[in-house]
Amino acid sequence: MFPVRRALISVSDKRGVAELASGLARLGVEILSTGGTERHLAESGVPVVPVSKATGSPEILGGRVKSLHPKIHGGILADRSRSEHLKELNDQGIVPIDLVVVNLYPFARTAARPGAGREAVVEMIDIGGPAMLRGAAKNHASVAAVVDPDDYPRVLESLEQNQGVVPEALRRELALKAFRHTQEYDSGIADWLEQALDAELEGGAPAAKPRRRRRELFPERLGLDLVRELVPRYGENPHQPAAVYRTAGGPGVLGGFVQHQGKELSYNNLLDADAARKIVWQLEEPAVVIVKHNNPCGAGVGGDLVQAYERALAGDPVSAFGSIVALNLPASEELAEAMAELFVEVVVAPGFADGARERFGSKANLRLLECPPYGVSPRSKAGIELRSVDGGFLGQAADSGPDEPARWVCRTKRQPIEEERRALELAWKVCRYTKSNAIVVANAVQTVGVGAGQMSRVDSCGIAIEKARQAGLELVGTAAASDAFFPFRDGVDLLAEAGVEAIVQPGGSKRDAEVVAAADEHGIAMVFTGVRHFRH
Repeated sequence: MFPVRRALISVSDKRGVAELASGLARLGVEILSTGGTERHLAESGVPVVPVSKATGSPEILGGRVKSLHPKIHGGILADRSRSEHLKELNDQGIVPIDLVVVNLYPFARTAARPGAGREAVVEMIDIGGPAMLRGAAKNHASVAAVVDPDDYPRVLESLEQNQGVVPEALRRELALKAFRHTQEYDSGIADWLEQALDAELEGGAPAAKPRRRRRELFPERLGLDLVRELVPRYGENPHQPAAVYRTAGGPGVLGGFVQHQGKELSYNNLLDADAARKIVWQLEEPAVVIVKHNNPCGAGVGGDLVQAYERALAGDPVSAFGSIVALNLPASEELAEAMAELFVEVVVAPGFADGARERFGSKANLRLLECPPYGVSPRSKAGIELRSVDGGFLGQAADSGPDEPARWVCRTKRQPIEEERRALELAWKVCRYTKSNAIVVANAVQTVGVGAGQMSRVDSCGIAIEKARQAGLELVGTAAASDAFFPFRDGVDLLAEAGVEAIVQPGGSKRDAEVVAAADEHGIAMVFTGVRHFRH
């Protein structure tokens, strides 16, 4: 690459551009620019040549056409190692452009603005900018393409240290960044157009409008646009490097959390925090959920968070050691005081009172994560949930729809009384985020025993019962939830012997009649949800 003698700068994000241009001018680089960038640089005292002067053509169509000219794109795309290219430049009176500094119109920000009109959004679809970036990135053997203001200092430094040349390794890195940037930009535009068309269909498009099939949930090709958000110390085990990604344009992991204190988060912390947050936001009263190894070991509701915490902890105080605790209300100082004796890895809450922050602050390693509420959405709006397997991914619609207890059907002779119905609803909400085979036993205000991740459902029943007994909690009069149907009556028999008096389950087994008959024998009320929440 020859030394940089000519640069084209046209940016929407003006951060640091005056400093970059000043540095280039000191190095004797001629600067071309357009529109607002040209004015910004001139006001900053940087000598600048308007692109219209370099091309001999004015900006037209209200600025839609500024840089789309052979004297610009020829100067960018010419391969300096090819004599015929250099001869053509000379014959056409085109001066090479060695450095292209471009970032694009703020399309995503404009499209996300409340009340943004279609015309305003369309005008933020950049044409000349991506063309210049792609041209410079394609020709990175001869040209440096710079899209990120954070790269300005090292570009200047490399020019100063290398006699005006941007090293090849850096040019390749910048080219990659430029192509990633234009890829993400175009994906955002395509998503906006698709959403607009889907909204038009849902609103009942007039017959005169072209017919369009609704977007498939599982398209033939699925592209992922992910941005690295953080790098934890390691993955599930110390020998596994890991990273955490968020969906580009989305709010971020866990709804866009803010960490207020504590050491860096681990991969497992985030998995457990996600599970705890999803459970606790199903509960309407002040609620606390304690999660360990991606399964709830206790959940409680109460008149305030302290009461809810005490009930959640009572369900399995041994397993709560080293757990993640999630709240559906801002953490109070009183709650922080109540939790003082328990070793906790993470507290997840929608906020933290000053007194709670101060009290939790005595535990330097405790992470405090402020997260917005987790909302369930109608099934028709659910996105795709992906899990990796060797050589690919499994995709399914997310199990994100709200439960509807009013639609549950009682299949036994005895109907659940009001206290039992409250217990059934609590057990079912906790059960839907418990690993299968899952059995959750609860009263109206707390879980009393959880059996999770077992190969047989009857074993999960036994574990839930044993957990309650170890914790010294009353089983008589409780309710149980099963995330999938009972394949045999043995689980019902075991729960009944322990004192469980109501059961909620999806139903759907060929032995449903046998299972219901067993419940009737024991005088148990059994309701079917018709919906399974199996978590493999």
